[in-house]
Amino acid sequence: MFLVGIAGGSGSGKTTFAQKIIQRVADPSVALLHQDSYYLPTPPQDLAMTGGGFNFDHPEAFDWPLLRSHFEQLKAEGRVNVPVYDYRTNQRTAEVEPVGPCKVIILEGIFTLWDAALRELFDLKVFLDVEADIRFIRRLHRDVRERGRSLDGIIRQYYDTVRPMHHEFLEPTRQYADLTVGEETDIAAEVIAARIRHALGTTR
Repeated sequence: MFLVGIAGGSGSGKTTFAQKIIQRVADPSVALLHQDSYYLPTPPQDLAMTGGGFNFDHPEAFDWPLLRSHFEQLKAEGRVNVPVYDYRTNQRTAEVEPVGPCKVIILEGIFTLWDAALRELFDLKVFLDVEADIRFIRRLHRDVRERGRSLDGIIRQYYDTVRPMHHEFLEPTRQYADLTVGEETDIAAEVIAARIRHALGTTR
């Protein structure tokens, strides 16, 4: 079992980067997990914001026990039912997505390298280092187009939680990365894909 963790700020291109790797590996035994799937069904009350809503950019917004449990089951070549998260309602849906068994797991998310227990499981830890203005513009376009957010709401959330949580909690996890990747990700995707193919015993 080969385990890869990809972390980085919101809008840094984690999902796109993971998909590049998977396309290059071209093996059905590679599974992709999104940390966003593991937002808690109900955010803890201490993450409630004064003006309403919750701080979804804090590490405590995630269901770490479930994520650890799923990771362990997949590592043991089991099968798990991953929650499906609805960004428009900020809630889990009643649906689940079956994942596994697999030989490679790629986990991407803002706090992929936050939890010490998960970090110990990764064979390769990656941090995407992309300038803040680029990340913000990407997030702006994505949230308007795909998540039904308003411009004012996106800007308010960025200044209230995204930016401060990035500096306080996310940026420090860079130190745990084996590899830091900038905005150009093609070469890094090929290098990581080669390592995965080697772990799978395949070459091309």
